[in-house]
Amino acid sequence: MTDQYETRTVEALFQIIDFNETVYGEPETGPKLTRVRIRKTYSGVIEGSGVVEVLTAQGDSGAGFVASERIEGVLEGRPGTFVIQHGGVAQGDTQSTYGSIVPGSGTGELVGIAGRAVEAQQAVLTLTYTL
Repeated sequence: MTDQYETRTVEALFQIIDFNETVYGEPETGPKLTRVRIRKTYSGVIEGSGVVEVLTAQGDSGAGFVASERIEGVLEGRPGTFVIQHGGVAQGDTQSTYGSIVPGSGTGELVGIAGRAVEAQQAVLTLTYTL
């Protein structure tokens, strides 16, 4: 468990268990636009699940996404839920991602959680948080 207001950085492992993509815009020129619903299971420092709603723009030379994810489970021994918002852009091998824990979104023993959340590697969510 963490002490109150201690900043922690942890890596949470996840597995995608469902991926459902729907195209909502595919113009003759410009990027294809999609909505994606992803369901995940977490293990390790987070034991639980996540549901992600994603909007993407997928072009010939690059792509971008924005997402909201509600995570429910136990984070380092503390049960509850919280929401992260994250996104990124990619062009070729270059990728830039960002993410934050939504202020006031924590419930249960995660009330007051704040910080950053980034998927820098596939199947790993890095959280830097205070509680």
